[in-house]
Amino acid sequence: MATLIPPSSKGSLAIVAADPGETPLDIPERMFVDAYKTFGALLLRGFPTDFDAFRKVTDRFCIASVFNESKGREVLDEELNIQTVNTGNAAFPLHPELSREPWKPDICFFWCMHAPSDGGETTVCDGVEVVKRLSPEVRDAFARRRLRYTRIAPEDAGQFWLNTANPTGAQLQAVPPGCPFEFSFLRDGQLVQSFTRPALHKPMFTGELAFGNFLLFGRYLKGMMNFPTFENGQIVGNDLLDPVKDIGDRLMMPVTWTTGDIVVLDNTRFMHGRNRITNTAERRIATYFGYLRFAIPDPEEGPDPLWRKPGFRPPT
Repeated sequence: MATLIPPSSKGSLAIVAADPGETPLDIPERMFVDAYKTFGALLLRGFPTDFDAFRKVTDRFCIASVFNESKGREVLDEELNIQTVNTGNAAFPLHPELSREPWKPDICFFWCMHAPSDGGETTVCDGVEVVKRLSPEVRDAFARRRLRYTRIAPEDAGQFWLNTANPTGAQLQAVPPGCPFEFSFLRDGQLVQSFTRPALHKPMFTGELAFGNFLLFGRYLKGMMNFPTFENGQIVGNDLLDPVKDIGDRLMMPVTWTTGDIVVLDNTRFMHGRNRITNTAERRIATYFGYLRFAIPDPEEGPDPLWRKPGFRPPT
């Protein structure tokens, strides 16, 4: 039977190692679920894995998945939302997947179809450990605030969320149940959508606070000062965010890929990034971002959210 090797240090991955002849589907369900809830980051190593096995592993633990519309990804299975990671060579700062959206997935699966010979390590970091190491002043400044994600709404957002392509001001004030956004008009008539989430949040399987949002990715890769902001539109100052980045950079652990590896991350607790890629032709990683069969409901999402149902594809 597969062997569970606990993490050697805080923030590193628990390893589920294969016995000869085992596939990822032979991992006992209880072992996987218990390890996932306890450690939040797993490396499945030594298992012969092909595309069909990867599909079945994700389906075993998830009720649905979400499509990542960001550029630079190849679609490998449109129905199941299996894509590659971004195929460029840039290093990426720490982030939870799709934290810029109300439908941030519960879990991330990364399958190494072909490992690079040099560079391109995926980096992982426990958001709970980040909060523990913040100064009391910085931690308290985040703990009492929410983050607001505001952007111009996609062209078909009105029809999708409000059931009308040309909503009135009154309709914006009475969004239908299940809509995760607030809407407003700019002076030029453009429709704007926004939502908020806690600046520090409790992950699905621990009561401790974690840092895990779009701030690091938006600020240090995209150069965005106003996405997200605090709930009142106030810019999150570098005096607050720089200490988070410094701590995250010290805590993050690199995953040196071996072909066949599957990394599984609790996206409500762990952030991930990557080191610069030396040869993009060598590095081929598949992704699946899903919603757990054993999820604990998040009151921030509201009842019966659309994204936890198969086939959800929001306007982008």
